[in-house]
Amino acid sequence: MKMQITENLDVDVDARVWSCHHCGAALGAAEANYKESCLVAARDPEEIWQPHVREEVTFSYHRDWCRIVEFYCPGCGWLIEVEVLPPGHPITHDIELDLDGLREPQKGAH
Repeated sequence: MKMQITENLDVDVDARVWSCHHCGAALGAAEANYKESCLVAARDPEEIWQPHVREEVTFSYHRDWCRIVEFYCPGCGWLIEVEVLPPGHPITHDIELDLDGLREPQKGAH
């Protein structure tokens, strides 16, 4: 049974595998972090948000304080997720599902 979890991410509850919602490419075991199976690009925030002023305080993210980390489907190249992380911070594991609970019929559902 395949379920859409986010706009770009599906899970096959029976096979216990993450997949791209757009092309169906497998993104690893559903118990693991799907991001580990994605293509990853760490970008300088100034590539995305240009400073509004050329002063000490620019009202933009500073490259010494954060990185924009993008996760792409290895099958179709679709952008799956984006994180803003401090340099050196590990990739977050943001979704953990109760796969067995998703397989069980919901009580009271008709």
